[in-house]
Amino acid sequence: MANITIISVGTLKEGYLKDAVGEYKKRLSQYARVDEVNIKEEAIRDENDSSEIGRALEVEADKILAAIPKGASKIALCVEGKQYDSVGLARIIGRMADESGKIALIIGSSHGLSERVKRECDLRLSFSQMTFPHQLMRVILFEALYRSFTILAGKKYHK
Repeated sequence: MANITIISVGTLKEGYLKDAVGEYKKRLSQYARVDEVNIKEEAIRDENDSSEIGRALEVEADKILAAIPKGASKIALCVEGKQYDSVGLARIIGRMADESGKIALIIGSSHGLSERVKRECDLRLSFSQMTFPHQLMRVILFEALYRSFTILAGKKYHK
């Protein structure tokens, strides 16, 4: 059974999003052990100050990198990442689960992820060229992981 760690900057606030994540987490439990690590988003005094944003991303990066389980394959979710269809993502998840048994997936704040975090990752993954709120991205990620494992198990859910 694979060990999945979802590292997210920020917290889920809306009940309906928490419910959706909970449902997919429950479904995933037959295929993988899933842990969530929530990292507090750093305060930014001036949203127009790129150096202030960079400073916040670096503070978050320290916390993210410290939260990654040792030996885990690492996937950064970022807009400039590579896009896959469901079967392609399932193959990647399956390969990583076979190689290390541990996979860490990282969702940044509304300002994204530090380049340092992205460089540490084995894969940069994009779900779309569109931008999604990072809270909603958690639901999308959990669903995609569940879909990946059903594909790997030969189930019909993904059709």
